[in-house]
Amino acid sequence: MFSKDEIVKSVPQKGFFGHPKGLMSLFFTEFWERFSYYGMRAILIYYMYYEVTQGGLGLDRTTANSIMAVYGSLVYMSGIIGGWIADRLLGTTRTVFYGGILIMLGHIVLSFPGGITPLFISMVLIIIGTGLLKPNISSIVGDLYSEKDVRRDSGFSIFYMGINMGGFLAPLIVGTVGLEYNFHLGFGLAAVGMALGLIVFLLTKKNNLGLAGSYVPNPMSKEERKKVLTQIGIGLLIVLVLGYILIQQGIMTIDVFTMTVSILGIVIPTLYFILMYRSNRTTADEKSRLLAYIPLFVSAMMFWAIQEQGSNILAQYADERVNLMIGSFKISPAWFQSLNPLFIITLAPIFAWLWVKLGDRQPSTPKKFSFGLFFAGMSFIVMIIPAYMNGTETLVNPFWLVLSFFLVVLGELLLSPVGLSATTKLAPGAFAAQTMSLWFMTNASAQAINAQVVKLYKPETEILYFGVIGVIALVIGLLLYLMTPLIQKYMRGVK
Repeated sequence: MFSKDEIVKSVPQKGFFGHPKGLMSLFFTEFWERFSYYGMRAILIYYMYYEVTQGGLGLDRTTANSIMAVYGSLVYMSGIIGGWIADRLLGTTRTVFYGGILIMLGHIVLSFPGGITPLFISMVLIIIGTGLLKPNISSIVGDLYSEKDVRRDSGFSIFYMGINMGGFLAPLIVGTVGLEYNFHLGFGLAAVGMALGLIVFLLTKKNNLGLAGSYVPNPMSKEERKKVLTQIGIGLLIVLVLGYILIQQGIMTIDVFTMTVSILGIVIPTLYFILMYRSNRTTADEKSRLLAYIPLFVSAMMFWAIQEQGSNILAQYADERVNLMIGSFKISPAWFQSLNPLFIITLAPIFAWLWVKLGDRQPSTPKKFSFGLFFAGMSFIVMIIPAYMNGTETLVNPFWLVLSFFLVVLGELLLSPVGLSATTKLAPGAFAAQTMSLWFMTNASAQAINAQVVKLYKPETEILYFGVIGVIALVIGLLLYLMTPLIQKYMRGVK
């Protein structure tokens, strides 16, 4: 185990826009990983509910939306496993590499024609692979900086821009190929993207990352490893056998499965907070910071519950409710998935510059979160206006959807990169990677709850649907703002 100082000194501290050179390696690795993920996601909802004659699977829209939400939830929920593997077995860099391999295989499976079974096999591979890669690559970013380095929030904002550059290009390229030519060809392009990410990571990690991510923070003894791995193997076998029996008996339906995931989305993070808080490896200061982290966690859940509906409810809205003709030119509904990353690419440098410029005068983390929730809430409130003005039978001007995506991006830049940075600062030392996994559980829990919420969306309930969710976000944002002094007290010196 290396000290934080040794790790930071091993990384070239200049070489990428005034940031550590390792940020470049992680930036481009994550760029290609997100290209593959968002490319698949841009066409996945349409692949599920388009008719078989259109190259889809012909599922009904409510089922497709629920599957989409559960898939998104499990992608982020699996980060708990990835964090544990990195903390106890492999270290973060090796875990990232193996995760990329599984993601690539998942896209390859879906690139061949097939029915619902290849879809679920692909989802399982991508869920596990993303769980190994996603939280751990962000954790390596935290390793590049000392705890008091003022470039830290700015560095996470730049890293976040890399994520969104991949997310911007993917719907335009994969979305167009998937919808205009062939879904499976689009999924194949996603596999190529992940392969490129793995190549970048392998070729640059030795020179750019130093010791960052190369160590196992809380390694197991040989005896402990043998015992735990045996228990995990037995547990997986029991789950697989039980799952097979329940499916064969018709008990484990899609609805039952989505409800199970929704419950897990609440139970898992609750248990994790209790485990870390009660651990004898967690110091008194770290326990106080964990308590401060809870309202931030809940607020982030509310934010992602809105933001992640861009890939299912708003994707369906784009396909069915929006006038896609601009003059004689027809917009692809998949292209709206590029709006979120496009706005982030445009605005992230401004936010990164702003936090450095303000220095110690910038708003505290809880206040940034509360402002983020305000914009998220407003992104749904504005969706009421076209339905209120013209009803739900007429096609909507596409700029209403553009405005909604723009507002939620303002919230995302106030909350998401700041949340990543705050997590690395508030995390107990013995649970560093696992706490980063817990941050991604905010997204998992939000989408697990969404698996039930999206069932309520219909054109006739459109105003109520967007209005109620938007108002809830505004109320939680106000409460968080009022609680800021108390939260900062428990953060014990972390701003």
